[in-house]
Amino acid sequence: MGQISVEHEDVVQRLRDGMVRGVLSFPLTSLRDDGSLDLESYRAYLTGRLATAPGAVFPACGTGEFFSLDEDEYRAVVRATVEIADGRFPVVAGIGYGWAQSVRFARTAEEAGADALLVLPHYLVEAPQAGLVEQLRRIAAGTSLPLIAYQRGQVTFTAESLRRMAEIPTVIGLKDGHSDLDRLQRLTLAAPDGFLFFNGAATAEIQARAYATVGVPAYSSAVHAFAPEIANAFFTTLQEGDDASVNKLLRDFYVPLVELRDRVPGYAVSLVKAAARLRGLPVGPVRAPLTDPGPGDLADLEKILDDGLNLVGAVRRPA
Repeated sequence: MGQISVEHEDVVQRLRDGMVRGVLSFPLTSLRDDGSLDLESYRAYLTGRLATAPGAVFPACGTGEFFSLDEDEYRAVVRATVEIADGRFPVVAGIGYGWAQSVRFARTAEEAGADALLVLPHYLVEAPQAGLVEQLRRIAAGTSLPLIAYQRGQVTFTAESLRRMAEIPTVIGLKDGHSDLDRLQRLTLAAPDGFLFFNGAATAEIQARAYATVGVPAYSSAVHAFAPEIANAFFTTLQEGDDASVNKLLRDFYVPLVELRDRVPGYAVSLVKAAARLRGLPVGPVRAPLTDPGPGDLADLEKILDDGLNLVGAVRRPA
């Protein structure tokens, strides 16, 4: 990485410590039935998530429906997250669209007290490698917060591009959602010492062991948004090398969840919100263009969730 400030070194270390301690939490954004932001419910929901000791919290990202929030709503969500986290967890807010809009969201997050930013894939167009790096340069020029690039969808970095983006002083890491482990290994080998990598595959637990073999053990957990008991049980058994318990959780909970998720586009978020509602959590519906699951899928989701919660006691060791 380029020469970063002492403040940014502190954020990097806090993130590194958190990655070892627990899963990365991507909270849902609470909405009312009419689609408006329900900030009071969000605060109650987030307080419960943070009580389960995640490694870091990433508000207003993909799971938090960043793509449907306006700037005022975004500001309110990030500010509430910072207040509730109260310095106990790094707060990494999502930003996105084109670089100019990303800078606007970045400055809002900075004013709200976020520690760092996750740069979500830009809108619509494909772009050459030089353009992807230049986009990060322009965002970095507009905010003092450290940046984590997210390669997913139409954004994919080469090893040479990673070397160039790592020269930007405030670019501290990369989140990967492509699951191309050959390419990812090349990126980790090209990165400077101290550069952070995150497994950002959809339902990342499915591929957590594979990612760890190329040096990327940290992962985001959508399951933590509705069942931290399951997410934390998986994290613990994976760290302990308890393959039998890992396999049981994968086979009896995560794989059925992924198979249900794959039925309908957008279920990567919609099912998470539906599962949270099944547990009585105040998150409300999704916003268009996403749609909430129908009765048949909800019944299947409820069974999968019950099975997963029943597994926790079977794999969790006594304290």
